[in-house]
Amino acid sequence: MESIKTASDALVDAAWIASHLRDPCVRVVEIDVSAAAYNAGHIPGAVLWNAYTDLRHPDYLPVSECELQDLLRKSGIDAETSVVFYGYGGHLGFWLLRSHGHAKIRLMDGSREQWNSEGRNWSIDVPTPPRSQYVLAAQEAFFLSKNELQAMIGQPGRVVLDTRSKAEYDGERFWPSGATAGAGRAGHIPGAVHLPIELLRTEDGTFRGAGEMLQVLRDRGIDPQSEIVTYCTIGNRAAQAWFAMKYVLGYENLKVYYGSWTEWGKATDTAIDT
Repeated sequence: MESIKTASDALVDAAWIASHLRDPCVRVVEIDVSAAAYNAGHIPGAVLWNAYTDLRHPDYLPVSECELQDLLRKSGIDAETSVVFYGYGGHLGFWLLRSHGHAKIRLMDGSREQWNSEGRNWSIDVPTPPRSQYVLAAQEAFFLSKNELQAMIGQPGRVVLDTRSKAEYDGERFWPSGATAGAGRAGHIPGAVHLPIELLRTEDGTFRGAGEMLQVLRDRGIDPQSEIVTYCTIGNRAAQAWFAMKYVLGYENLKVYYGSWTEWGKATDTAIDT
């Protein structure tokens, strides 16, 4: 398996992607919550994964491993493909494949506009990659289920990290936008430590320096030796925090609760604080 130990092993820039556009072993994937930005223009050859329609069901629960495997096959990805994620949900894609043991993954951190701002042209052509026969591995240690999270609440040495906004954490809104359609119960998981993802990011969308991020975590009493699980609404902000702590700061015992608030807040057997 290709080793990814630090951020430098995983992160690429627009120039790197441009130099690999014709490489048949590289597949570029844009992840967003709608097709609007992609349809207006995307990196040439990139396929789109819609976080709501490709990675979740209409009830917002995550797709099954079989469905994820089919998405990978439709995207022309197999076990030897180097998958490069970018866009709003790039970190979510990176975490998702890493949690299933895919070895060759890259990420363009920050805004998708990096491509265009460097004078590179968007494409509106939608590629149709040849279908692969990918056999997806079982979930690995980076993934946590709702039942597992329920069992760890209040346990010593375990930290639940809420990366959403203050309004979401306080129970003022369910969705980040404040939309009420399809909303469930608002609030946060009991005992969760609040760390808005913006505290780990700069204005241009990239990660802050390691020293700044470490201080943010220390201010909240988060011990690197603890077992930490992150969550947000659909997993994207949680995956960003997971990436920063694991690959920039070197934290080891980290997981993402992929169901996140769209599962927890709509469930009938979960405790909620506001």
